[in-house]
Amino acid sequence: MNIKKLDEQVSVSEHITCEEMAPLAQSGVQVVVCNCPEGESDVHPSYEAMERAAQDAGLRFIAIPFTRGRMTREDCEAFRNVLQSGEKIHAFCRTGNRSSQVWAGAKILMGADKKQLHSQAQAAGFDVSAALVAIDS
Repeated sequence: MNIKKLDEQVSVSEHITCEEMAPLAQSGVQVVVCNCPEGESDVHPSYEAMERAAQDAGLRFIAIPFTRGRMTREDCEAFRNVLQSGEKIHAFCRTGNRSSQVWAGAKILMGADKKQLHSQAQAAGFDVSAALVAIDS
């Protein structure tokens, strides 16, 4: 698992396995957010299996699924609600890009500076320009 930190609260990665839930919990993560639609790939576990593994590791599992290029304001609002919990979050999708986009969209809704978000995402290897243009606070 190639974890990339976006800020002090949120990290992202490519798709994770059920076996990676316990190490995430041990690292201080409290909530795991899946940004992949269920069944996006035959090799990825079901939401049910992921939720069970998360619970077994003491984590909350939340699905905010969307496909590439199809992120909505509602997706950003849902992620904003998770951010507002103050809990440490690990979000994942096929490459981490969708997760970084929804993080940026949620942070914009919370009033974050777009240039700062762009810099933070770039430092982690992601381009969130599309979210910066598409989402207004």
